Amino acid sequence: MKGLELSRGYYEEFGRDMIKDLFPELEGFIACGLVGEGSECFGFDDEISTDHDFEPGFCLFIPDGEDKVDSRTEFRLERAYASLPKEYRGYKRQRLSPVGGNRRGVIRIGDFYKKFTGRPDGLKTLGDWLGIEEHFLASATNGEIFRDDSGVFSAIRRSIAYYPSDVFKKKLAGSLLMMAQAGQYNYTRCIKHGETGAAQLAANLFVTHAMHAVFLLNRRYMPYYKWSFRALRGLEKFPQFAETFEYLLTTDNGAENAETKGFVIEDIAGMIIGELQEQGLTGAVCGDLEKHAYSVNDGIADPGLRNEHILLTVKSAV
Repeated sequence: MKGLELSRGYYEEFGRDMIKDLFPELEGFIACGLVGEGSECFGFDDEISTDHDFEPGFCLFIPDGEDKVDSRTEFRLERAYASLPKEYRGYKRQRLSPVGGNRRGVIRIGDFYKKFTGRPDGLKTLGDWLGIEEHFLASATNGEIFRDDSGVFSAIRRSIAYYPSDVFKKKLAGSLLMMAQAGQYNYTRCIKHGETGAAQLAANLFVTHAMHAVFLLNRRYMPYYKWSFRALRGLEKFPQFAETFEYLLTTDNGAENAETKGFVIEDIAGMIIGELQEQGLTGAVCGDLEKHAYSVNDGIADPGLRNEHILLTVKSAV
């Protein structure tokens, strides 16, 4: 059974009535669902996932600010949640940690969003957006919300559903430039120098940034690296790249493979360029990803962001 299905069933059978019967004052304010950390929040869980942090449970998001739930009610809610059945559909609940850090149970809305975005009310400024890592945004917007009585939790969730246009373009431009440098330029040069280890590092960098570009072109946040291939295979555009990327990452750089890998890199670059043109993101007409990177950057509306270094958002700019 998938974790999201397990969580929804547990909430519907036990959580809904618990709130209605014991906390009627919270109806109109509370939100419940399964969002955040864990493969089950992405729908990526399997049999192996059940060996840790897998249980019947859900999140109860309570408000801050004007509608803030007092600490006594919060404590009562935590106790009531902890008292729900310890086993459901063959899965046992985990013991709550006395020092916090649990992924389920009672969570203040502001605390949840601050953990993943650095702010209790989501991302507001260009600096906020540029300063947050993508996998945190993937975790903040995944899963399902089963109810949101006030709509506050979901409103913040919608506001960070995807990057603003200029941030999207800056990130895409950086990824394209790294693809050009690592794949179209440095991979073949390393091979010619006989540096097969360095060539593999170049191939790895190319794959890393090509994967980021693919997620960007799908308007989807890329999750934490261990789920990146699983998520890639579910994308609308270029899911077939999962197999191609694995080939680039796992094959050696002997003469025969190196030539093939060079052709594969160029094929990927060509398909990415075609998609850039299809989406109207580039005005360049060539097979050089570097020129397309600068063309995408030129399309940024905010002059300050446009004039920042093209690799502003790229961490592995080597």
